[in-house]
Amino acid sequence: MTTNSLDTLFRTEFPLEQHLIHLNHAAVGPWPMRSVYAIKRFSDENMYLGSQNYLNWLKTENQLRLRLSKLINAASVSEIALSKNTSEALSIVAYGLDWSPGDEVVITNQEFPSNRIVWESLQDRFGVVVKVTDLNTAEDPESAILKCLSQRTRLVSVSSIQYGTGLKLDLTLLGNEIKSRNILFCVDAIQSVGACKVDVQRDKIDFLMADGHKWMLGPEGLALFFVKKDALNSLKLNQFGWHMVKDRGNFDRHDWEPADTAIRFECGSPNMLATHALNESVGLLLEVGIEVVEDLVKNKVKTLADHLQAIPGISLVTDLANSRYAGILTFRHSSRDSRHLFDTLNSLDVLCAARGGGIRFSPHFYTPDEKLAAACERLETALR
Repeated sequence: MTTNSLDTLFRTEFPLEQHLIHLNHAAVGPWPMRSVYAIKRFSDENMYLGSQNYLNWLKTENQLRLRLSKLINAASVSEIALSKNTSEALSIVAYGLDWSPGDEVVITNQEFPSNRIVWESLQDRFGVVVKVTDLNTAEDPESAILKCLSQRTRLVSVSSIQYGTGLKLDLTLLGNEIKSRNILFCVDAIQSVGACKVDVQRDKIDFLMADGHKWMLGPEGLALFFVKKDALNSLKLNQFGWHMVKDRGNFDRHDWEPADTAIRFECGSPNMLATHALNESVGLLLEVGIEVVEDLVKNKVKTLADHLQAIPGISLVTDLANSRYAGILTFRHSSRDSRHLFDTLNSLDVLCAARGGGIRFSPHFYTPDEKLAAACERLETALR
């Protein structure tokens, strides 16, 4: 796409109110116009035709699976499940593995609670040991994580990009080393899928999960859950229903067996409303091209950083060196309380978040550069 055609597409798809500056995609992203229209069409169809076109709804669901598999470079669409959220997918992994007392799980001290609580919950129940890597002081995050591995390590679970600091881990380096030790590799990719290129094959990832409501620009209540084919049978099932069986739809059968794809982790009826919206949102990302999206996102963050660093008292929490970032830029002020500053910015219609001990800005690929400059102007106003 040319620059002009991209600009036209962005203005059409994201007609946000002019007074708003949306820098909060790391929390909840706005829907593109095509996703809103998909919801409207689906709602009208339900109102006027009921379930007459249900088979077409299933085609949309299958198209979403295919698009998600392309977005993360899965080897097959059969490795894609649709989960309610990242936490559910993490719980399926945590409670699907057979644990022995003393087995270790390695995480980091910058994880969002979803990727901490689920592993901590295994400690009293199964005697699992949770080892926490300190990334706050580590000059080499990957080396710090790998130093925590031992003969008892069963699984490493990390966020591809840390929600607070914006630190982007080298998943390729980690994946190669982790798999060479025959350890399972689980990635919470909620802050990367839709913002930058993700490659589960290259990075030797066994399990990956990501909600659709952040960088994928979809609604809440629907998430991507990738399970590598070789790891499928390593997870025992804890949820059962009509949807997760091999001969789904044959309701007269009284014998059953789980589907031989990742669908086995979907026990019941799908979220068709969210499916229609997310399918369109992911379609937009693929239409633009994830490499283009990633370049644009990083350029937006660098532009923001240039503006912020020109403001006295501002220091960046996010490390912009050596490709250690994607769409998150966290900063703080030397003498102003971050929570109060966050409240003031929101009152000035700059949508952001208080994270990582500072203020988190998270623009997406379509965010106009003039909005980035305006956000920093409003920040200066808040500091007066």
